[in-house]
Amino acid sequence: MTQAELLAEQLVDTRDWTLKLIADLSGDDWHFQPAAGLAHPLWLCGHLASAQDSLIHTRCLGGGVLASTFKGHFPLGVPVKSCQEYDYPPVKQVLGVMEDVQAKTIAAVRGMDDDFLAEPAFAADGKTRHPHYKDKRGAVSHSVRHEAFHAGQLATVRRLLGKPFLR
Repeated sequence: MTQAELLAEQLVDTRDWTLKLIADLSGDDWHFQPAAGLAHPLWLCGHLASAQDSLIHTRCLGGGVLASTFKGHFPLGVPVKSCQEYDYPPVKQVLGVMEDVQAKTIAAVRGMDDDFLAEPAFAADGKTRHPHYKDKRGAVSHSVRHEAFHAGQLATVRRLLGKPFLR
């Protein structure tokens, strides 16, 4: 198995887990915040799509596949607004974007060879490096870790909503 195949498999497996965690969410479940400023499932899903776009398409391939208008709904480093105070895209749209970005990501990662994965990964400015990795292999790997981290948040929200534990 090549490095690219392993990374693609990890991306697929992690996304499968995320999708299981959100499969039985409905209605107001999508907007549930454990406390003011904390992420709700709708924001988390939009953020995952945006982050995958940034980490892989921008940092590895030189250009994102998402519109900045979509990504603008899910900013980093600020308290998450509730769905009552902010007009987020509809759940169906966010899930569609997640699916579309994932499909493009998996196809792109499967096409990466070891030399490409060893190249430095930069932000859109071509200069800024991420603090958690040095190369494109690290960017893809960080995308897997990042999604797994947020899947843990989704698992917690599920339990707070009274939903059953999943394995």
